[in-house]
Amino acid sequence: MTVYFIGAGPGAADLITVRGARTLAACRVCLYAGSLVPRELLDACPADARLVDTAQLDLDRITAELVRAHEEGHDVARLHSGDPSVFSAVAEQMRRLDAAGVPYEIVPGVPAFAAAAAALKRELTVPTVGQTVILTRIAQRATAMPPGEDLATLGRSGALIVLHLATRYVDRVVSELLPHYGADCPAAVVAYASRPDELVLRGTLDDIAQQVKAAGVLRTAVIVVGRTLGAEQFGDSHLYSPERERHVC
Repeated sequence: MTVYFIGAGPGAADLITVRGARTLAACRVCLYAGSLVPRELLDACPADARLVDTAQLDLDRITAELVRAHEEGHDVARLHSGDPSVFSAVAEQMRRLDAAGVPYEIVPGVPAFAAAAAALKRELTVPTVGQTVILTRIAQRATAMPPGEDLATLGRSGALIVLHLATRYVDRVVSELLPHYGADCPAAVVAYASRPDELVLRGTLDDIAQQVKAAGVLRTAVIVVGRTLGAEQFGDSHLYSPERERHVC
């Protein structure tokens, strides 16, 4: 049988993909992160499905649940918030399943940074202004960052930066980015993107920290910093330009 790592999306239950919902409905066992995955999604599981909240489980216990379900002949839905490709802790689970000889597949989902961009009504890549997006975090109480991936280094690029799990340390974020982006650089924080309690804060590096503290935002949020957030005067993309050569088949 197969383990399906399913991206549950950023928060709203209806932002799971059609494939994700169909896969979820076909699995007799579902492991989900109770603190992050909306409970409404579990309504799509079969009525007799075994539901396992992994919020308090370590990697060994999660792996044991996946292997057990496989050995019992059940397909398993492993629900992860956002998309499994970034900051999902899926890599170490797949490594364990490889060692155990358990097959798995990945069903992508809507990542948090995409939901944040939608809430901000912004394209993160704008012609002539910015064409690069850096997805990162900072090391505080979590796993250390690899050499060369600190904010001071990444900030030298001037690219738009999306920081996950960092609002608690917003002062540090601002201080490390200020030398490279300037106090007037547009910045935003989106908390609980796509959920009913979604909160959007807009400002600059000069005032975004004060806004975050005043709003009491500590978790489930992304910080976005970069010039494309405030770009208004920019050239149209070549994609739809009348000067672009188009061939009719």
